[in-house]
Amino acid sequence: MNRRTVVTDSCFPAGTLLFLAALFFMPGAHGQDATALRARQSALHDQLANNQFQRPLVLESIETNGALKGDVYAVVAQPYSVVGQALQGMDHWCDILILHLNVKNCRARGSGADSILSVAIGRKFDQPLADAYEVDFAYHVAASSPDYLAVLLNADAGPLGTTNYRIVLEAIPFDAKSGFVHMSYSYAYGMAAQIAMQSYLATIGRNKVGFTIVERKPDGTPVYMRGVRGVVERNAMRYYLAIEAFLDAYPLPTAEQPEQRLRNWFAAIERHPLQLHDMEREEYLSMKRRELAQQQAMAVKAN
Repeated sequence: MNRRTVVTDSCFPAGTLLFLAALFFMPGAHGQDATALRARQSALHDQLANNQFQRPLVLESIETNGALKGDVYAVVAQPYSVVGQALQGMDHWCDILILHLNVKNCRARGSGADSILSVAIGRKFDQPLADAYEVDFAYHVAASSPDYLAVLLNADAGPLGTTNYRIVLEAIPFDAKSGFVHMSYSYAYGMAAQIAMQSYLATIGRNKVGFTIVERKPDGTPVYMRGVRGVVERNAMRYYLAIEAFLDAYPLPTAEQPEQRLRNWFAAIERHPLQLHDMEREEYLSMKRRELAQQQAMAVKAN
């Protein structure tokens, strides 16, 4: 795979960066332990109970000088005993990431301190793997205990001078039947990336919106966040829904899980067509089945 930039739903006309923006998280974006995450859950009690998603989910985003950050907090429909096991392991993360339209392949290699996820980023539509952009992410389980899980992925450098891509995934028990998950992401960008963002938002991205309601029209119609924060929010939701789709399929027999994950993810995306509809169901399923078969074949060959 080469290192050229490719078209995705991003703040860049060549697209790789936006996709990555939804994928990687900044250091320090996660709670330090179960107590910190529990405190955040408590603080979000009212928002989890009453929000536009009509489910226990809160999405936040922030833009600072040279950086973008997003957070998703949600109650998931599996107990922590399942969540804590399912959301660690490099192969499991490849199963999650491949659900996204722009991920064409994910390969786990190394072990211990040398654990790496090689992720191929491409267009939303069919594309030869050789034309994708490959990024290596260091994988680390920072904590795994009966009441707290923290998984970190990071890539220090990306295209167009971007830096500090970070993924942080945290989970704690919620009740006997549910877990509470926090997913945080961020990246830093320089002048080249900023110019590319502005170009994207002035052209093909000008009509795209995020999820935060910034105001309402006189008739009550919501006006949603736009710009780079809208970009971050869309991808935050895509990745949270990938985690949820993976968890929902996890109790099934192993052979049934891949297809069910694909169906779960697409159904979840289509609940938010204004923000997330990109292609029709059969087109998505056909593309991803081919990509999964290719990923599996590469894994067998590597082993």
